Amino acid sequence: MRIHFLLARRVPPVPSPVCVEVYERLRDRGVAVDDSIPEEIQISTGELAVRHDLYVLKSHTEFALSVAGTLNVLGARLLNPHWSCLLTQDKITSTKLLADAGVPVPPSWVTGDFDLLRPLLARSPLIAKPHRGHRGQGIHILRGIQDVKDLCTTEGTFLFQQYLKADGEDQKAYVVGEQVYAVRKRFSPTAFQHFGRPAELDARTRDIVLTCGRVLGLHLYGVDLVVTADGPFVVDVNYFPGYKGVPGAAETIADYIYRYASGRVQTARVQDGEPSHV
Repeated sequence: MRIHFLLARRVPPVPSPVCVEVYERLRDRGVAVDDSIPEEIQISTGELAVRHDLYVLKSHTEFALSVAGTLNVLGARLLNPHWSCLLTQDKITSTKLLADAGVPVPPSWVTGDFDLLRPLLARSPLIAKPHRGHRGQGIHILRGIQDVKDLCTTEGTFLFQQYLKADGEDQKAYVVGEQVYAVRKRFSPTAFQHFGRPAELDARTRDIVLTCGRVLGLHLYGVDLVVTADGPFVVDVNYFPGYKGVPGAAETIADYIYRYASGRVQTARVQDGEPSHV
């Protein structure tokens, strides 16, 4: 069995700790594992072909998504599925899909005319998120008109959400298949670099987290939750996070990837709710 990981550049340029451990455990099972950072290699589109039994998409860059998409068209098997990664990366589409599935998300708006945000700001601060973003990068808190003016100098399309006041620390859920782990920590653009404190999720929150994966078709993913006086709200979903602070994460992930590559993972298709083998 051959498995290839599509990785992102890291600063500083050190390997992802969880990936290093996952590789070791897969190799212990006889799997041939290799990886690449798409931006750092030359790819001949005419010679690009499926040469592995499974491709694991760890990178969130547009370049890596395009390479994964090309492999998908050629018939490659990907984890997470390519269309799931595209949906998850698109914060406008994914927020709508989650809301329609009953997942609690903050009130959200989209507009290209930032002046239209004035009435909303009169009621509550807003969070501006790049519509194709990840790991909290490029997020702005808008508390007044000056913040809106500053945002006007920023290129890109944004999803605007009502700012929610957390009742204590935020929660981060990490999921491998149907296994859910949780930590508590403050969200920030650098939060993904830090470990959180282990936490327990109640049954309702766990169901919310798993619903996110089923709606978006994800297998390895993370969910950011803000817990308010009105309950938990999902503020972000990312595919294949770092699983920092999760004991034994590498073994669990490696086992899932191995079973997925072997065709022994069963999942429910969002379209019809019927189980299918992947």
